[in-house]
Formats: sequence, structure tokens, C-alpha cells
Amino acid sequence: MDIRVRFFASIRQKLRRDEGACSLPAGATVGDLLEHLCREFPALVDMRRSVSTAVNREYADAHHVLADGDEVALIPPVSGGSGDSHV
Repeated sequence: MDIRVRFFASIRQKLRRDEGACSLPAGATVGDLLEHLCREFPALVDMRRSVSTAVNREYADAHHVLADGDEVALIPPVSGGSGDSHV
């Protein structure tokens, strides 16, 4: 099955790409995809534990089973801001 992968923020900067694609066997999970991507992009190995994933714009964990044509986003942790919010 074919999966589209999108990279955001610091992941995009580190990999110097916005997106990619890969083929995985039927029944593969988000965790399987992450293992595949870490082999393809060793720079992801150090970031893997802190990366959130979303499948078709819904947050998903490593056990989520993927389907052909799914779009998976890799999202690094977000930080920043002063904590002061003025509306």
C-alpha cells in the first residue's frame, strides 16, 4: 500500500523536504512507518520519541493500522510563547 508522509516544522527543516511517500505491506501500522522512515532518514531516530503523528488529519498512535492512500503527518513538539495571552 502507498502512504503519503508530510513533514512539519523542525522535522521539515532537518530533512530538507516537505513530504515523501513510501510503500508498506498491508496491515502496517504507524509504528512500522516510523521504523521505515528512521531507516530512510537517520536524522529522525533522535526525534522519534517526541514526534506526534496524525493519519488523515486525526492524531493517531503507533498501533494505528494504515490503509492504502493514507496521509501521515509527522509533527514535532511545539514550544514557545510567553504564556501571556491577551485577547
